Amino acid sequence: MIELIDVCKKYEVRDGKRLVLDNVNCQIKRGEHIGILGKNGAGKSTLIRLISGSELPTAGQIKRGMSVSWPLAFSGGFQGSLTGLDNLRFVCRVYSASYEKALPFVEEFTGLGNYLREPVKRYSSGMRAKLAFAISMAIDFDCFLIDEVIAVGDSEFQRKCHIELFEKRSDRAMIMVSHDPRMIREHCTRSYVIESGILRYFSDVETAYEYYERPLGN
Repeated sequence: MIELIDVCKKYEVRDGKRLVLDNVNCQIKRGEHIGILGKNGAGKSTLIRLISGSELPTAGQIKRGMSVSWPLAFSGGFQGSLTGLDNLRFVCRVYSASYEKALPFVEEFTGLGNYLREPVKRYSSGMRAKLAFAISMAIDFDCFLIDEVIAVGDSEFQRKCHIELFEKRSDRAMIMVSHDPRMIREHCTRSYVIESGILRYFSDVETAYEYYERPLGN
């Protein structure tokens, strides 16, 4: 289980500090698929980064009782001077995964060919995203963090992503942020709405959308 206990996150801004998340509490159990709704700037991606461990909360505690992916298709952790394969080797070492086992999958799935042996700084943003997604699938995580990942690549690559993530790994926990209502309605069983730093829980997706889409002031 993943548990957030009284988590707060503040950022320094020009006129002081901005409170993005205010005493957030939630639990994600194994196999659950959770949707996160919120307007632009509400803190959805911040929450995903905190759960992944790529950022630390200002206050509160995050307990991780299962392995958690980085945000899928996030390539900000790559070392640009290293090749795609060297980055794969480094990530496998960090997560105690087998490079030899991951290599054939990443080569086939990305379709990057000889570019895997080129420095990542020469990749396009789409190539980097493909590599990041493939490495995420090559490592056996208990929980996947999804931040608009299905927008990666062309329609054929998106289909491959869908099969790998939502069909072959449907038994894994997932935390999904998306502006596409169809994605969350199709893949999530319950939702949270972030609003003014508060994370509101809804036991079903449709009730969450009714609240999220209500007229302002109601």
